[in-house]
Amino acid sequence: MVERIAPVLVFLVAVTVIAELADQAKVFDVAAREAAHLARGRVWRLWLLVVALATVLTIVLSLDTCAVLLTPVVLSMARQLDIPPKLFAFTTVWLAGTASLLLPVSNLTNLLALHQFRQLNTSYLSVSWRPAITAIVITVALLAALFHRDLRRTYDVPPTPLVEDRVLFWGSAAVCLLMGPAFVSGIDVAWPASAGAIVLVALFAVRRRSGLRWSLVPYKLVVGVVVLFAVVGFLSDHGLEDLLHRVAGSTSELRLSFTAAVGANLFDNLPAYLAMEPVASNSPHRMMALLIGVNCGCLLTLWGSLATLLWRARCDAARVDISWWSFFWRGLILTPLVITGAVLAL
Repeated sequence: MVERIAPVLVFLVAVTVIAELADQAKVFDVAAREAAHLARGRVWRLWLLVVALATVLTIVLSLDTCAVLLTPVVLSMARQLDIPPKLFAFTTVWLAGTASLLLPVSNLTNLLALHQFRQLNTSYLSVSWRPAITAIVITVALLAALFHRDLRRTYDVPPTPLVEDRVLFWGSAAVCLLMGPAFVSGIDVAWPASAGAIVLVALFAVRRRSGLRWSLVPYKLVVGVVVLFAVVGFLSDHGLEDLLHRVAGSTSELRLSFTAAVGANLFDNLPAYLAMEPVASNSPHRMMALLIGVNCGCLLTLWGSLATLLWRARCDAARVDISWWSFFWRGLILTPLVITGAVLAL
């Protein structure tokens, strides 16, 4: 068990440090503003660029980066441009979930599943790419349908934000860009993530030492992951696995995905994955069906994933009111569509 947990925790810490330091260097802020310039005053163009940015950030730097760091940037941008913020708020949180299928690094659940894919002698990407693309397309189409009135708006193009330290900016941008190829190279993802974090810490130590603080390390999140492993391990030893086998069945991938989605929305997606992994571990397709359920199906409740909780906190800080009912009824439309579509593509 320790061999599985350790690389995941190392990756989690490293990618969080990279994302936080890149945010301090204004990489995400500049990216969002450049998108506003490229869109030339049309909200639908700006939204498509934010979709692309959110998708790439989720795939390469994990869903937490998209939900936590991109959310305040796009909400601030929406306020400055006088655009209703819910369009961008739901774009970031939904794509943080549904775009997190493609690569192992996109979600902690995928990193945990990588162990099983290797035991099954199957490339993760060979199974994930079809349902991942399908999930993204369905999400984008539904966002366009739900917010079509907002997409017709226009805005005045804002000035580019000031970058105080170009060395930090370009160094952080380069590390973020290099993470993508490194993560799909076949190397254990903990290594390139650690290397990137060390490079940025060294750069900040020279250029802006005040930016380095212990709060960059997500202690609470690490402790929470360890506790979840321990709790699920205990419950699995006391009958949970047999119960889940009966509920999820052994033949239908769609039934498995929806069972996983219910578990994620009730108890958070990470413990739901850990509890249900033995039910799906005999087949790469069943493993991917499980990931579809816990990654894409956790968007009904505000506690369905840690990323969603953090996203809600950022919305509250930006004074954007997202009630549980507002989140639930939209998720009730998205969840069955994206799960069914992704499983059929699988």
